[in-house]
Amino acid sequence: MSQLASGVEIIAPTDDSILTPEALDFVGRLHRELNPTRLQLLERRHERQLELDAGALPGFLPETRHVREGDWRVAPAPADLQDRRCEITGPVDRKMMINAFNSGARVFMADFEDANSPTWTNVVEGQRNVSDAVRRTISLDTPEKSYRLNDEIATMLIRPRGWHLPERHVLVDGEPISGSLFDFGLVMFRNARELLERGSGPYFYLPKLESHLEARLWAQAFAFAEEELELPAGSIRCTVLIETILAAFEMEEILYELRDHGCALNAGRWDYIFSVIKKFRSRDWVLPDRVQVTMTVPFMRAYTELLVASCHKRGAHAIGGMAAFIPSRKDAAVNEVALAKVREDKERESGDGFDGTWVAHPDLVPVATEVFDGVLGGRPNQVERLREDVVPDAAALLSIPDTPGEVTEAGLHTNVSVGVRYLDAWLHGVGAAAIDNLMEDAATAEISRSQVWQWVRSGRFDEALVRREVELVEAGDEAKELFTQLALAPELVEFLTLPAYTHLE
Repeated sequence: MSQLASGVEIIAPTDDSILTPEALDFVGRLHRELNPTRLQLLERRHERQLELDAGALPGFLPETRHVREGDWRVAPAPADLQDRRCEITGPVDRKMMINAFNSGARVFMADFEDANSPTWTNVVEGQRNVSDAVRRTISLDTPEKSYRLNDEIATMLIRPRGWHLPERHVLVDGEPISGSLFDFGLVMFRNARELLERGSGPYFYLPKLESHLEARLWAQAFAFAEEELELPAGSIRCTVLIETILAAFEMEEILYELRDHGCALNAGRWDYIFSVIKKFRSRDWVLPDRVQVTMTVPFMRAYTELLVASCHKRGAHAIGGMAAFIPSRKDAAVNEVALAKVREDKERESGDGFDGTWVAHPDLVPVATEVFDGVLGGRPNQVERLREDVVPDAAALLSIPDTPGEVTEAGLHTNVSVGVRYLDAWLHGVGAAAIDNLMEDAATAEISRSQVWQWVRSGRFDEALVRREVELVEAGDEAKELFTQLALAPELVEFLTLPAYTHLE
């Protein structure tokens, strides 16, 4: 254990070039300022879950009607965030970052969250990689290839960990620091001024929000950081992932809280489905195999259309969901079918009014870009398309029982197989794992284990069958045991990454 700043201790090997006393002092002050509110908001999450368990249903908030009916807009996007027609995502791994920057995508989301297994090494090296990328010195030499940045690269946004996650290797006044504030604070302290001097800025993706009050806490973090680092107000820009059912009822309020930071919204589809299962766990709203829960089923359609309408009403970008397919180097037939589905998905998004979309692999950048080129032409976005035909409808957002499809043993097999294999990769420090021609992150494991839990609880399958399926998977015992515990727990565990984190170094 070492103490490099007042009240801040590191219980892991330290890297003085990244974790300087000045940087740790800053993140310590950030944590002290905001952590009491963070803990209150996490307690409120627990209270809301109990309300839902008791039969309550979410709705549009009467106390924020003035926000929804008010005349306001978010701050205009800076020049390098005007055109976001194709965004690529990936972990803060050196090689993957360079490939993403060079992919031809307009934006790269460098991920400390679901695509990153938060080993201490990954977290610290990720900060080094981000700093090198900002200064355009990031490079990598392997026996096979040398990796360098192209002259033109994607604009970088950083996704820190969610409000619920701690960073247990760093203690502030004896308690683990918030993972969100540690990731955000270090990126800001090390890079914000450099980014601004280079004509860009500190840009962030904010995950897992469940309310506008949680967005307000981020606005307070931004204001604190800008003041402490003597940056112009509004330097920080952000995009919020709408990936929980509760946040879907507060999209305009979330935009309002972060309006000075040019907030945009993104449709985080897998986590959204996971949220639906988790929040309504006490109801018999059983979803079919996840492959059948497409973006065109009623409750998903209502959510994405409302997202576009909410954003454009307020002058904000709306960013579509992930295409996770990894093209095969060997099977052209597989590629043809999968790329046709990717194209169809992006055509739906661009036709609905989204300003851009996500892909997980550089080979998908051309098809996504081409589809959005077809709608946007020479325009950077279609924010001016207001979608006034979309009317906020609580019943439509909650039309989960209307989802068509079946629960099958094949679906159980897929959830168990993919979930266990992903956990195995995550426990070995790999947060973005290629599984069955898809790039998977923690969201896939969440929906996999929560669906299994829901199906067992509702009597679709018994525990013995789940255990047999787990034993069929080629993976380590630790991953098998952890998945089994989560999928068969008496109560649905809120996030698998919390118990799984205790297994990491």
